[in-house]
Amino acid sequence: MKHVVDTYNAFVGCVIAFFSMIFGEHWILFAAFLFLNVIDWLSGWSKARRLHKESSSVGLKGIVKKVWYWVIIAIAFLIPSVFMEIGKVININLSVTRFLGWMTLAMLLVNEVRSIIENLVCLHIQVPEVLIKGLAITDKILQDTQK
Repeated sequence: MKHVVDTYNAFVGCVIAFFSMIFGEHWILFAAFLFLNVIDWLSGWSKARRLHKESSSVGLKGIVKKVWYWVIIAIAFLIPSVFMEIGKVININLSVTRFLGWMTLAMLLVNEVRSIIENLVCLHIQVPEVLIKGLAITDKILQDTQK
């Protein structure tokens, strides 16, 4: 049993180290987004199944859409890195552009959660009203910040 626990701990440690290497100290935010991607896809599949509208092509489109979300996030974090390098060359502090990546991630996180909640409501699962209203408020704040 100790061997199983040690193997599990080593595996989890490697996964966390990998995510930390790729995504930095805030890796948990990206892991949460990935988790929400999977939950949204599964809840969408459950909704389609309940409505008898299952389609492998629609499911594939959903997966492709999730991949493109990750591309958008990568671009949103790449652009500020490029601008900050340019800022170093021309001696202007452009670190404020980092805001772009974090806002993009935040907006996509809210979008995923809203989609999950919509799917759950269609599945006749009771979703607390405070969660629905809280997400609407968060979305409004993010939209206002974006303007």
